[in-house]
Amino acid sequence: MATRLDDDDNHDNATPIVSVLPEPSAQGSGLPFPVHPLRELVTSELHARTFDPMQAPVRVAHLAYLCGERGSGRQQQYLARLLSHFGIQLPPKVGLQFATDLGGLWLRWERHTEFVTYTLSRQGPFAQPFGSDLLGELPQVWLRNLPGQVVTAVQLALESAEMPERSLDELVALFGHHPVVGGQVAGGAGYVWSDLRIHADGFGHILLRDVCLSAEQAGRLIKRVLEINAYRAMALLGLPAAREAALLLSDAEQRLAGVAARMVDGQLDAAGSGDASPVDGLTLPPERELLAELTALAAEIESVAAETATRFDASQAYYQVVRQRLEQLREERIQGVQTLTEFLDARLAPAIATCTATAQRQQHLAERAARLTALLRARVEVELQEQNRGLLDSMDRRAKLQLRLQETVEGLSVVAIGYYGVGLIGYLLKGFEASGWPLNSTLGIGIAVPLVVGIAWLGLRRARRRLHQDAEHSHLSTAQGGGAGSTETPTREQD
Repeated sequence: MATRLDDDDNHDNATPIVSVLPEPSAQGSGLPFPVHPLRELVTSELHARTFDPMQAPVRVAHLAYLCGERGSGRQQQYLARLLSHFGIQLPPKVGLQFATDLGGLWLRWERHTEFVTYTLSRQGPFAQPFGSDLLGELPQVWLRNLPGQVVTAVQLALESAEMPERSLDELVALFGHHPVVGGQVAGGAGYVWSDLRIHADGFGHILLRDVCLSAEQAGRLIKRVLEINAYRAMALLGLPAAREAALLLSDAEQRLAGVAARMVDGQLDAAGSGDASPVDGLTLPPERELLAELTALAAEIESVAAETATRFDASQAYYQVVRQRLEQLREERIQGVQTLTEFLDARLAPAIATCTATAQRQQHLAERAARLTALLRARVEVELQEQNRGLLDSMDRRAKLQLRLQETVEGLSVVAIGYYGVGLIGYLLKGFEASGWPLNSTLGIGIAVPLVVGIAWLGLRRARRRLHQDAEHSHLSTAQGGGAGSTETPTREQD
């Protein structure tokens, strides 16, 4: 309950106005104020990609499975199967991440937009950074049946500061005598090296060295390096699609240019003199044939764009994440070694630029095809209007001819009706004359001729006028669409 007084200057006779406020909706939070239903969600999103503090030395195995945006349900089912193998029960709500101890082997599972990652880590000394596979401790049947496809598989090792330092030649030998890239990271608190290749064991190899990293710094460094490796692989998935689309778009550009040239060079006018081409068993004018070809071409361009647009957008988004993670590494150059940032920029930037250029090319081609289609459709409509006009002129000429024939037939009908009418009257008069009536049948027939012919002419004229009036009334009723629903019948003019 809350009491409020009016703001009048005279408060002596002011009557308290009592307004009842609704009880605040705490929504089960125990707070005395309303809580937005997404408050906890937006807050937990800040912690959706946490890291695990790690102390060197430590070895890590990392898998990224491409499963699509709708494959999270199956992935959670397989995560539950893995946990049940180690006697662990999956919580009812997993969310975007889950971490647990599998008996000395730490597992972190993360769900991304279209892929999931499994990260296994074990702390403790090791002789060879990439000598043993942590995935060998998992059920092999489970690994073979995992839904999706592996995009990247990495073995990572973090050496402690007490372990012997490696020279550049030893690093090159460790990575199979391939060129090594890397540098100082985290403000000089650590080092990172890799060749970013797939080795004979099927994994990529990444070596980190701890100089003065805290457990939190080491965990963040490992996570950022693994994310850079996963996101750069996802970003490059758009490059093969861009190359394949470029071939299709080149063919579409040539065909589109051919259609435009045929329209501009006046080939349509030359072909419009009477030539026609069969399309699907029908003989179509050249404009309609080109319109069908242009429509099919526009559909092909839109089909290519629909198949690749999402992939290109995703590649651009992944590339931005890679650049962000590289900046967070705070990488510094080691003399004689190309930095990880330089290497990835030199490879990723052209690939993403190719995807962007291909997407723009698709859009421009679709717009050109749409413009040409609109122009050609306008020409076809003009041609159809000309044909309709010619058809109407032809119908008008036929109507006039029919009217003349009708008038001629009406004249002949008057003569025929008069002939038969006069004949009947002649028979009647001759009968009266033969029966003794004082009549001259020949004179009577002569007098009846103009009368019968006149009556026949007047009758046909009246019938024709009535037909014209009925046609006019029917046309007015159709034009008015029934009017206001009136059921009155128009009065017919009497002759």
